[in-house]
This record gives sequence, structure tokens and C-alpha cells, in this order.
Amino acid sequence: MNRDDHEDNTEYKVVVNHEEQYSIWPADRENPVGWKDGGKSGSKAECLAYIKEVWTDMRPLTLRKSMEKRKESTNGSK
Repeated sequence: MNRDDHEDNTEYKVVVNHEEQYSIWPADRENPVGWKDGGKSGSKAECLAYIKEVWTDMRPLTLRKSMEKRKESTNGSK
């Protein structure tokens, strides 16, 4: 019997970092360094469903900003 065969009764919370990347973390533990509460707690399934709903662009924030800046400079040079 492996770990997946046992029911997971852990209460989780959604955490988010400075790049707006999401993860789950046990709710009774202090957030990892660089991560803050993401506004949802509950079962693993509930937290993962929430992340799926809100994290629609998997690119890190710095990449999104860089690409937007590049797009603006290309459009501005026409």
C-alpha cells in the first residue's frame, strides 16, 4: 500500500510567489520564504481546483511583462 492509497485529510492553503505562480502548502505550516497566502484553503482537491480557475497564464510575471514591453515597443515603431 503506497501513500496515495491513504485518504489525505490534510488542510491545505493556496500560496503565491512574487512571479504570481501558485502552489499548495499545508495550512498549519508557515509559508515558505517568498510565498504569501493566495486566498483559498481547504482540501487538496479544492485548492487545486481554485488554482486551475485563477492561474490562467502559467508564464512568470517577469516574462509576461517583458513580452508586453517588447510588444509595445514593436507596435510603437510602426
